[in-house]
Amino acid sequence: MTNSFNDTFLKAARGEQTDYVPVWYMRQAGRSQPEYRAIKEKYSLFEITHQPELCAYVTRLPVEQYNNDAAILYKDIMSPLPAIGVDVEIKSGIGPVISNPIRSIADVEKLGEINPEEDVPYVLETIKLLTQEQLTVPLIGFAGAPFTLASYMIEGGPSKNYNKTKAFMYAEPKAWFALMDKLGEMTITYVKSQVKAGAKAIQIFDSWVGALNVEDYRYFIKPVMNRIFSALKEENVPLIMFGVGASHLALEWHDLPLDVVGLDWRLPIQEARAKGITKTVQGNLDPAILLAPWEVIEEKAKAILDQGMAQPGYIFNLGHGVFPEVNPDTLKKLTAFIHEYSASKLNK
Repeated sequence: MTNSFNDTFLKAARGEQTDYVPVWYMRQAGRSQPEYRAIKEKYSLFEITHQPELCAYVTRLPVEQYNNDAAILYKDIMSPLPAIGVDVEIKSGIGPVISNPIRSIADVEKLGEINPEEDVPYVLETIKLLTQEQLTVPLIGFAGAPFTLASYMIEGGPSKNYNKTKAFMYAEPKAWFALMDKLGEMTITYVKSQVKAGAKAIQIFDSWVGALNVEDYRYFIKPVMNRIFSALKEENVPLIMFGVGASHLALEWHDLPLDVVGLDWRLPIQEARAKGITKTVQGNLDPAILLAPWEVIEEKAKAILDQGMAQPGYIFNLGHGVFPEVNPDTLKKLTAFIHEYSASKLNK
């Protein structure tokens, strides 16, 4: 690597003092970038992720364009599922569609195990390319959490209310916990292989877990999350948890053996701190604000930064992913503003 390595993001994730607030954006690689849209005219998501050179390019592009402090692997949370016997297809305009949904404990017992080196070698190859040759910032690897993966596997595709998933959880607890065990094991193996290949931090996305209340989360989900994070702790890389519409679960996450609590825009950082969250927090500008005039973006970002910088251990991000209508120049300008504004405050 030619340039020196920028570890600001890793320091913040560990709760250490930094010279400025590091920033990366969920879904920073992809649909809002003209270069990516040009690639998508030729290749499907499946094809991009199976070509390490191309996938590495898509992953590093936002870092080069916006000057972000971390890259996140360009992948889909469904990537490891075919290896364990799930027939999943990413359908344009719909999302992941699964032709063999889980309906019983027999279906759960049929699921196999993942061997990352054999089943997803292209994922590991992409990570190696990025971390050994291309990036001067940390690469964040990731995985979908068991509840979110299970919701796709039970519903057969995206859902608005997760009724089938919850019904299965309540009606078939034995099958549910067996499924959590299988998905927990898969996640641990898959993530450990990413770290071994060179990922410097891991984010677990439990996108849809906000659909559960605290009591159900504690009983049906927290044991497997505890197991996953306890096993990953051995890898000695920062571990981040994130979900959407899950502010009521933030304290439950804080309780797990992880390093960074990701917040969406519904829970102000100040409030999270007042509730007792002492670990590093990541977030939490509403991505819709990126379509507002610059003065509005700057004002909202400043307010979030002021709350985040009140104590060490803060990473700027959005409250969810960048969406296609966002102008890449806005993200570049926002990154520069976050760096400059936070440096001026932290280095007084």
